Amino acid sequence: MQQTQWSPPAVGIAACGVFGLLLSAVALTSVTDPPGRLLGGIAAVGLVVFAALSWRARPKLAITPAGLVVRGWFSTQTYTQADLKSVRITEFRRLTRKVRLLELDTTDDRLLVFTRWDVGTDPINVLDALTEAGYIP
Repeated sequence: MQQTQWSPPAVGIAACGVFGLLLSAVALTSVTDPPGRLLGGIAAVGLVVFAALSWRARPKLAITPAGLVVRGWFSTQTYTQADLKSVRITEFRRLTRKVRLLELDTTDDRLLVFTRWDVGTDPINVLDALTEAGYIP
């Protein structure tokens, strides 16, 4: 059976949250460096907020009977097969690595881009599942 929902890895999200909490403890106890304390505090808050919002947006992409559900930090959108103009993989090299992106082009002129972090696996696996579900002609 093919996978039907994708999300960032739970361990990665938890690690971001834990590191943010550790960074906040270091920032609060660092009394000799006020600028470093401020920057560390801002980074800690950013990591904790990122982890909380990433956890809230799980699963990021899911195939349901109603359509393709895309969850964001603040909203959830459902797209039917008719709502998608194209689904494709974009591949490019970045710092000696090959990076793949899954792109969904919708009829309301939105381009949804998913990285490996967003779907928790290689985007080609998601493309295969979308093809099998009939989202790609």
